[in-house]
Amino acid sequence: MALLPWHKIETVLLDMDGTLLDLHFDNQFWLHHLPKKYAEKTGRSPQSCHKELKEAFAQVQGKLQWYCLDYWADRLQLDIMEAKLELAHLITIRKDSIAFLDALRESNRRVVLVTNAHPDSLSLKVEKTQLNDHIDTLISTHQFGVPKEFQLLWKKLHNHLKFEPQSTLFVDDGERILDAAKEFGIAYTLGITNPDSQLPDTTIANHLHTNNYYDLLQSIIDEPYVA
Repeated sequence: MALLPWHKIETVLLDMDGTLLDLHFDNQFWLHHLPKKYAEKTGRSPQSCHKELKEAFAQVQGKLQWYCLDYWADRLQLDIMEAKLELAHLITIRKDSIAFLDALRESNRRVVLVTNAHPDSLSLKVEKTQLNDHIDTLISTHQFGVPKEFQLLWKKLHNHLKFEPQSTLFVDDGERILDAAKEFGIAYTLGITNPDSQLPDTTIANHLHTNNYYDLLQSIIDEPYVA
């Protein structure tokens, strides 16, 4: 039995980091590389810088600032993009993403990337993965001034894309964001439980979930959208 009723799904909205790309790069950058760079700049111990950044992240978690490279560059007085480039070799696409994206497009579904990532981060990752070759539209929520955690984003996104919530699937690795999509009225949500290939699977409690897009391919192809 198919995990989702694909014949009812016309539009697929997709997160990027942890959903289409391996979250390993982001975890390594924010949790290890950035504290190291901050310690080098300030002359303090990596441990104290890690503690300070952990507290700073917690203050803005789920808000646009959390994802904003300009915010962190100003707050830390560091060139965040330069630091990201030092670790850019770790940016990789999930091994099952391309087959998933291509199956969606070949079945004539609308495929849209909706990421909270800063536009500069999005550009870097597209450059490294050519993700744009497999997706119809790329959107950073920074253009709307509000992240996916908030209902205002979903209202603005709906107005911008003109999708039908009752025939839309949203895929993300964050349960809070999946909850926000469901609250807005998006009919189908799918959680990704293995966002970082180097870490154990996570738990998605209140949404359908998967750790392998390959399991979905045949159903996508066999069940075209029926208006």
